[in-house]
Amino acid sequence: MNADEHELLLKNEVYAIVGAAMEVSNELGSGFLEAVYQEALELELDARGIPFAAQVPIHIAYKGTRLAREYIPDLICFDQVIVEIKALKRLTTVEEAQLLNYLKATGMPVGLLLNFGPPRLEWKRMVRTRPAIGGREQGIRE
Repeated sequence: MNADEHELLLKNEVYAIVGAAMEVSNELGSGFLEAVYQEALELELDARGIPFAAQVPIHIAYKGTRLAREYIPDLICFDQVIVEIKALKRLTTVEEAQLLNYLKATGMPVGLLLNFGPPRLEWKRMVRTRPAIGGREQGIRE
């Protein structure tokens, strides 16, 4: 196995996003609603030259049929990383499952959960994995 096989997918991009989120967390602290953190994070991403799109509707299909309902992620950074912003006491498996479903539905490779609720930023990086033959698609936390 060579060193490239151990390299994290979109490592530099994820670190850049998390760095921006840490700056927001350090500046604002905890206690605000998600919308406040989203607006501040958008300003920080822009200041750092990190490409992003906010609140872009994504169409979801069920068995090849496009659903009327859309998924609207908080942010998509670098056209490849879904960012979900939370302001909760702590992240749970519910938020993780939500992000994994978003990755599966969009086909994007990496997702980030950013939780500004605790005194220090809590974050989780998740990667969409390919299904095993005859199996279901899974995700992993890194």
